[in-house]
Amino acid sequence: MSDSILTESSRTAIVNAPIEFVDIPAWLFNLAEAEYQRCSPAHIAAAATTTADVRRMSINVETIGGSLMVQHYIEDLGEKHHCRVLSTSDVLASTGGTTTKVLWELSVKAIDKQTCELTNHVVGSSTPDFLNTLAKSGVPLEVAKQARDIASAAHNRQETPFFAKSIEKNALEAKARDSK
Repeated sequence: MSDSILTESSRTAIVNAPIEFVDIPAWLFNLAEAEYQRCSPAHIAAAATTTADVRRMSINVETIGGSLMVQHYIEDLGEKHHCRVLSTSDVLASTGGTTTKVLWELSVKAIDKQTCELTNHVVGSSTPDFLNTLAKSGVPLEVAKQARDIASAAHNRQETPFFAKSIEKNALEAKARDSK
């Protein structure tokens, strides 16, 4: 059985700060838990750590579509204006515990000297464990995909403008430090 894309969602929002002061990996891997929680009522907890081979990791706990998700996002790409993290996430749902894969990508592009656009892109994929859980519960894959797609798109739509404001705040603080 190969992995299957369950959901893919992209949202954009404006960051009212010069792009040269935006540093997405610095923001993500230093994101305070309270700030993460302010970005969505579905956000429960966040922390940063490293893997055994010393790659940066962001651990996020949230609910999406009624499922509790514990995401172990490991840095795959950490450029100042483009960050991609990958997770095999634990999912606790009414059908039981399972896992899914999540690719989360944040990037910014300049609009003008004072403004940039954030893109929050998320792709969720099945794992063999997820497919086995569906089979045991009798839920068809297409039904699971539709439910996950609706829930993920709604979650992304909610959190993206708040992520943009948080990144903006970080960038403006960096700009203020730079001007001293």
